[in-house]
Amino acid sequence: MSASTALQTADWRARVFGLYAAVRELPPAEGHALWRTTRDALFATHPATPLLPEDRPGFDGLKVADYDPAWRFELELLPADAHRMEVETGTDGIVPFERIGRVEVPEVGSLDVWRLASYGGGVFIPVKDSLAGRPGGTYGGGRYLVDTVKGAHLGATSGADGEPPRLVLDFNFAYNPSCAYDPAWACPLAQPGNTVRVPIPVGELY
Repeated sequence: MSASTALQTADWRARVFGLYAAVRELPPAEGHALWRTTRDALFATHPATPLLPEDRPGFDGLKVADYDPAWRFELELLPADAHRMEVETGTDGIVPFERIGRVEVPEVGSLDVWRLASYGGGVFIPVKDSLAGRPGGTYGGGRYLVDTVKGAHLGATSGADGEPPRLVLDFNFAYNPSCAYDPAWACPLAQPGNTVRVPIPVGELY
């Protein structure tokens, strides 16, 4: 990675962190509108865009479903058996994750909650639904709901004063990993504990 590329990536990350900070201060539907327009602009103009060079000239925005408030939840972090997974990526080597709990999403099912067990830490929740890989559906490898090391999170409580930790999960903000656009990337994808049998028709589509 060249110095220029490293600085471009750092700027992309800073902009995404700033975007989610702004989104958390807005009503959900307004935050979603900001999220859509800002990501479209980043993908279209930022030098660190994951779009392939041949896909950039005709790019007119990411395919994202309209906001549906029924898909926003604030969920308790429940206990889960300890488990470790190691994901081989094309850019970051082998990335270890440890399961720190799970959430029960009404009418959707259980999703594992992971901690990045290497430098930077972070909470990670991918999801793969029954529309994955279908025409007009969602990305075949699944999407990301939470990836705090990249700035993508909508709120949480730590469980102070004896209260259980809780996470805001809004499926309207589910987004595709970089490997959905550029096959040079190898991304951590949804495991069996993050795969559900129901369609999730909101968020970024494919």
